[in-house]
Amino acid sequence: MNKFIRKLKRSSRVLRYIYYFICIVYIVSLFFFIKSLLNLTGIETVLRIVFIIFFILYIVVYSFWNLLNLLQRKYKVLIITSIVSIIFIAIFCVGSYYINMVYNNLDNITESDKLVYTTYLIAMKDTEFDNGSSIGMLNDEEEIEWNILASKLYSEEKLVNSITDYDDYNVLIRDLYEGDIDAIFVPGSYVTLFSNEEQYQNIASETKILYKYSEERENQDLILSSNKTFDEPLTFLLMGVDSEVSGLNANAAFNGDTLMLITFNPTTLTATMVSIPRDTYVPIACNGDRYAKINSSAAYGTSCVIDTVSNFLDVEIDYYVKINFKGVVELVDAIGGVEVLVEAPTYMKDKYDGMMCEQNSDRLFGDNLVCIEPGLQVLDGEQALAYARNRHMYIGGDLDRIRHQQQVVEAIASKALQFSSIKELQNILTAVSNNIATNMATDTILSGYNVVKNMVSNVISGEDLLNINKAYLETYSLPVYLPSSGMKTSAQGYYVDSLEDIRHALKVTLGIEEEEVIKTFSFSVNETYEISSPGKGLRKEQSSTTLPNFIGSTVSVAEEYCQEHGIVFNIEYVDPDSEHYNPDVAVGLIGDQSEFIGVLTSTVDELTVYVINSREAISDETDSGDENNDFDNDSDKEDDNNDSLDEDNTDDELTDIILGN
Repeated sequence: MNKFIRKLKRSSRVLRYIYYFICIVYIVSLFFFIKSLLNLTGIETVLRIVFIIFFILYIVVYSFWNLLNLLQRKYKVLIITSIVSIIFIAIFCVGSYYINMVYNNLDNITESDKLVYTTYLIAMKDTEFDNGSSIGMLNDEEEIEWNILASKLYSEEKLVNSITDYDDYNVLIRDLYEGDIDAIFVPGSYVTLFSNEEQYQNIASETKILYKYSEERENQDLILSSNKTFDEPLTFLLMGVDSEVSGLNANAAFNGDTLMLITFNPTTLTATMVSIPRDTYVPIACNGDRYAKINSSAAYGTSCVIDTVSNFLDVEIDYYVKINFKGVVELVDAIGGVEVLVEAPTYMKDKYDGMMCEQNSDRLFGDNLVCIEPGLQVLDGEQALAYARNRHMYIGGDLDRIRHQQQVVEAIASKALQFSSIKELQNILTAVSNNIATNMATDTILSGYNVVKNMVSNVISGEDLLNINKAYLETYSLPVYLPSSGMKTSAQGYYVDSLEDIRHALKVTLGIEEEEVIKTFSFSVNETYEISSPGKGLRKEQSSTTLPNFIGSTVSVAEEYCQEHGIVFNIEYVDPDSEHYNPDVAVGLIGDQSEFIGVLTSTVDELTVYVINSREAISDETDSGDENNDFDNDSDKEDDNNDSLDEDNTDDELTDIILGN
């Protein structure tokens, strides 16, 4: 051993220290490189194993071989292999950096296991709150922020105020605004949740926070996690977070105004995309299947939105993705803009000389207005966001905005994989990780590598990156009267055949159902050819109707309607002393009805109509004989009364009559 050491010391000191240094640095850098490679679960597994084995064998050979070279003073081989080793060390360092950069960005997309939930006790700005003030609370004991933390806040602050329970948060907020209740418990995200409703658009400035309680708890959204990977068909629910700032934390609130379902098949590289209008009137899964606008499900959390959409479209949702639309600016700029066919405004089209104009990402008007010329063009981040947000310059309103959002999402998906440098990829990943949150685990995201590889291969070979099938849900206006709030809501109904066609298209993409083969085809040079979209143009059966106004109608009209809709029909005859008596309606016609006009027909199980049984003519100037004569002649005046009713009582007046009861 001493002879070995003496012989080694006689070798070149410089080369000997270089040998020691390279061996140590190589082993350390290789360790971190192998650790990085092992993180890439499911990506080129065989190739990664080959690399790891090769680099380990190399350092073993390098160490023993060059040790012999030092002892034999064969420095030429030592120098050459050391240069090669330095190159490998550089590869390890650079490779580890970029692999960790990609992995960490992807890992940041996944929502954390723990979240900080917050509850506020709020009141109107001008309300004085004391021990005698009343407090409203949602009575669902499973709701964390609405109820569980609210109860803890009540105890923590040692409040002694009376609590009024509510089944519906809409009634809760309405009562606060109308002064029927002095304060209410709301989630920490209440401004985001409700400021998009016209009557509460200034809720941030109109209310004040009295107390606040926060608590870190298990992330309830991660309970929804699926075990599926990108090796099999998947379903994603995209939920828009229309934030005022760039960036998105795991507990970011969203208002449910942008809901887009995407089914994806990795084998066929096809996707079907459908956006659900925010006002679509559907049963809300976590609210006893009570009907409401679909965007209202967001007030109960992500799981409620997923269950509601899943029930509505009849597909299982595997993963959700929250997208901060403010981050669209950063993402689009990172990929160098997106090519979009900008639709010309159809409403107020001359206001800005034919251009589509919208406030900027900071929601500023004036000099900050973002204006875009119609037509095919490359949009930067601000323009893409403006186009995706705008709905006031199009007759279709929210329906047109949905189409524009689909255009932007499709353009981003097509462009994002066409990066030309590592730096551009890094910018894209940073923008994505800052503005997207999902319940997909990092390993699940990495399982999409092979899909991305196939998509890139398609681009290189000149084929379509991805075959995207854009579905379109046909809707109609459905104003619904809400007895709980005493107001009408401007909801949207949908056509049943349109929904069924979309459901079928989603299931075809997932491989659950077979695609129907079209055996006939017609073509005319006089007609513009349009690509068929699932659900588009199908309008045979409406999803919902509202209860008509039967006041002034015959019994047979109301009875026939009830028979058609499976409603139990009852008749009561009323005289002037009844609370249901209507002096403006002729004898024999319906003067009142038990259910409110305009409520959803499907919510009515039984209807009672109150038929005018007799008339009472009152005159201060005639005797009883004249009164009796007038009463006897009432039957002769029925036709006149009916004519008068048709001419003088508008629908609104009749509505006021029944609601006044």
